[in-house]
Order: sequence, then C-alpha cells, then structure tokens
Amino acid sequence: MDFTLPPELLDLEKRTATFVRERVVPYESDPRQDSHGPTDALRLELVGLARQAGLLSPHVATKWGGLGLSHLGRAVVFAQAGHSMLGPLALNCAAPDEGNMHLLEEVASEEQKQRWLKPLASGEVRSCFCMTEPHPGAGSDPSLLATTAERDGDDYVINGRKWLITGASGAAFAIVMAKAAGSGGGPTMFLTDMSAPGIHIVRSIDSIDSSFTGGHAEIEFRDLRIPASHILGELGQGLRYAQVRLAPARLTHCMRWLGVARRANEVAIDYAKRRQAFGKPLSEHEGIGFMLADNEIDLHVCQLTIWHTAWTLDQGKHGRHESSVAKVIVSEALYRVADRCVQILGGLGVTGDTIVERAFRELRAFRIYDGPSEVHRWAISRRVTREEKAQ
Repeated sequence: MDFTLPPELLDLEKRTATFVRERVVPYESDPRQDSHGPTDALRLELVGLARQAGLLSPHVATKWGGLGLSHLGRAVVFAQAGHSMLGPLALNCAAPDEGNMHLLEEVASEEQKQRWLKPLASGEVRSCFCMTEPHPGAGSDPSLLATTAERDGDDYVINGRKWLITGASGAAFAIVMAKAAGSGGGPTMFLTDMSAPGIHIVRSIDSIDSSFTGGHAEIEFRDLRIPASHILGELGQGLRYAQVRLAPARLTHCMRWLGVARRANEVAIDYAKRRQAFGKPLSEHEGIGFMLADNEIDLHVCQLTIWHTAWTLDQGKHGRHESSVAKVIVSEALYRVADRCVQILGGLGVTGDTIVERAFRELRAFRIYDGPSEVHRWAISRRVTREEKAQ
C-alpha cells in the first residue's frame, strides 16, 4: 500500500486549502444566508472567485470545464473545500449538483449534456434530484415510488409529489424519478426545466441543516409534460442509474464533511489549549485529552475509509458495498467528533460564536441523507450473508 500523493495533487490540495481559508471563510458572515441556505447571488459570487483561481468543478471532465480529478483526487480536494461550508458551493462541487453532474456525464446523451450538463458544470445554474417522496411514497425503499409518467403522444405526463428535494427553489432543472408506463413498472429518470408548467413548489421545509442553496422543498407535479427525448438513459432503468449516481455521491458527502469535522476539531484543540480550569489548561485534563484523542482516531479512520473507497471506484468497480460501509463509518464517526467538540467547548459550543455548533447540526443531518445508517447496515448484511451462502 502506497499512500503517497502525486506532486500535482499535493499542489492542488495546498491551493484549495489556501483559497478556502483566505477567500471563502471571510464570506461566512455574509448576510446573504438564512435557515434555507446561502442565496444564489452569494453562490455565484463565490463561483466567480473559484473560477478565477482555476479551482472550479474539480470532479468534472476537462471537456466540460472541470479539472477531471480521479475519485482519490476528489477525496483530497473536497475535504479541503469542506473546511468552510461555503467551500463546496464555491468550487461547484456541492450536493446535489455534484452528483447530478456525475450522473449526466455517465448516462446523458450528447444533446442532453450540451443543454443541461454544460451550464451546470460552469456553475451558471443549479439543479435538483427528485426521488424522495412523502409517506406512503418512496424513501429508503424505492419500490414504493408513487410518482407516475403516462405516455401521451411524444410526451410523458408526470403526476406525483416529492419532498426533501435539496436545492429545488431556484434550480434551473431537475432529474425526476417516476414510474413510466410501458417500462415494466421500473422507474425512469426524466430531465425537465424547473420553469416548465406543471411543477409547483408547495413549500420550503424547515430543517436542522442550512448549508444548501435553495434549502429543501416539497414539490408537486400536476400534469407535467416532458418530451420522450428528455428521458435520461433508457426507459425503466432509473434504479440502475440511481446507483450510478448514489454510490459516488455517498462518498463525496463523506469527503466534504470530513473537512467540516476537521475544522471543528481544530477549534476544539485551540480552545482546550487556551481555556484554563482548576489551575491548568483544559487539554491537560484527562477527560478532555481523551476526547481529543478519540477525535484524532475517528478522523484518521474516516480518511482511510474514504481513500480506500475512492481507490475502489478508481479501479472501475461499482463500489456499492464499499460506499455503504463508508457512509455508515464516516457519518457516525464525524458526528461523534462534532459532539465531542461541542462538549469540549462547553457553553461556547452551543452558541453561534464558533463553527462548532453549526457543524454539529449539519453532521446530524448527514446521518440521514443518502441513506440512514440502518438502511446501509441492512444492505451490508444482505451482501455479507449472500456471499457466505455462495461459499
């Protein structure tokens, strides 16, 4: 095993770290942010800075204006972007756009790429991914998908309701998952402009996290017409394409949030070294020292897990199992790190005076999206037992 990074990636890591700390972090106090995330005006300003720095869309192929990084390269750069929750927005590698770009690169036709991927990769527009539905529709169980697509001439007519759709408010286009007639009941992915008649944003949902531009929305489709030419990939293959998107997207979430947790830990270390209690710094008290040690252990395990899964994907493997394992390990470990940081800071940790309180909230949400730990554990156990039966 060789953990040596090539010189060009080390240079890119350093440039990203410098850019985020010097150019992006000062924007964290910008008033163009609320409980539903940063505004599009702020995002576009940050994107402009990253474009000038030559750091825009590091995950996208150079053909579309990106840096064409491998999954391991993304692991290194995305973690540095995550030092600030505005960093991924600036580099145009935040969810859900980053996952949508990957899916479009892999599945979309050339015409679809020109229409939707090109402006998305340039940071000009945002997108959303419409899969999750309110009860009794599809959540972790995609077989419950209730949104329908009926063929009508050259169009499909979409009806249904989606919720917790990240970035829907202000998005230029959406990828919509629906059950299409004639597909044998299998879900199909459709591309549509969000300005199309029949798309109704019912409400913006208040949530524990606030780092995504556009927040999270509930959407209703009422007789939304989508041309058959806007099917993404093939009819009835939506679940297969969802895995094309979700396995890497789970991992890139881990990459970005690793950067957030590292920063929270830096704040906790600095505070523990400065804050005096009972005649000595907090860091010299065993209770605090052990928490800092456990943070170091969890952060190290997370990095190794991310790098191994990235390596697996770079070998051309699907990485479905590895990404599920990574999602559980990293989301739970980083939440523990954030929780300890709050505890180390004491009263300061529950205020907005440092990044720690917000990191704690955001990392709690991370344990839910892209599959809660319980669903991934269930999937992991099924794969393990199938392999054992086959032996």
